[in-house]
Amino acid sequence: MSTPRERLITEEDELSVTTKETSNHESDSRENGNHESDRLDSSNESDVEDKQLLDEIALRQSIMMSDEQLIEWIKSRRTIGNLQEPAPTHEQIRAAIDCAVTAPDHKKLRPWRFIISEGEARQQLGQALLEAAEAQAARAGETLSDKTRKKTANLPMRAPVIITVVTKMQEHKKVPPFEQMLSAGSAVQNLLLALMAQGFGSVWRTGLLCNEPAVKDYFDVAADDYVVAFIYTGTSPKPKPGRKPMDIEPLLRFES
Repeated sequence: MSTPRERLITEEDELSVTTKETSNHESDSRENGNHESDRLDSSNESDVEDKQLLDEIALRQSIMMSDEQLIEWIKSRRTIGNLQEPAPTHEQIRAAIDCAVTAPDHKKLRPWRFIISEGEARQQLGQALLEAAEAQAARAGETLSDKTRKKTANLPMRAPVIITVVTKMQEHKKVPPFEQMLSAGSAVQNLLLALMAQGFGSVWRTGLLCNEPAVKDYFDVAADDYVVAFIYTGTSPKPKPGRKPMDIEPLLRFES
C-alpha cells in the first residue's frame, strides 16, 4: 500500500507528465509546416524527457519509508538525559520548530512560543531557577543548602541547548485554554521527533520550578500562561536504548 506522500507525489507527477504531453501535442499541431523528420525528433525528445521524469519519481519513492518503517521509527523515540556537543545548529533548530508548529491548532491561534538558551544564556536561566527555588523554600520556611543552591543553578548545564516552550493563550469563545495547552503539548512532541530525525537526543523536562514567578518573569510569560517544557537537546555519547513493547489493550476501547 502506498503512503499518502507517495500517492501525492504520484498524482502530481502524473499531472505533470499529462501536461507535458498535452503541451507537446499542441506545439506539434501548430507546426504543420515542419517536415515529418522534425516531428519525429521532437517526439523522441519528449519521450526521453518523460522517461527521465518517471525515473526521478521512482527514485524519490524508493528512498521513502514504508508505513510500517515510519511507525517503528516513531516508536523508537526515547528520552535521552545524557547530552553533549555537538548541538543542533540554528538552522536545524528552525527546521525542528517548523515541524513543531504543524501541531493541531484550532482556529490557528498559535498559542505557543519557543525560546532557545545556549552558551552563557544557560547560566542566566540557572540563576532564574535558583531565585525560584529560594522563593519556594522561603514560603515553606526553609533555607536552601549550598549543595542544593549549586545543583539548582547548574541544572541548565546538562545539555548544550535548551528549547523552552511556553504558552501564549489567546481569548477565543470556541477554543478554551485547555485545548490551547494541548496544542502546545502536541508542538513539543513534534519538536522531539524533528530533533530525533536530525540525529539529536532530547529530554522533556519541567519540574516544580518551571512555573514559579521568577522563571515566568525570566521568559516573559504572562500570569495565565505556562512554561510547558524545557527541551534539553544535544548528542548522546551512548547508543539509544531499546524500548520494551507496551500492552496497549488495557488503554483502549473500540465502540461501534
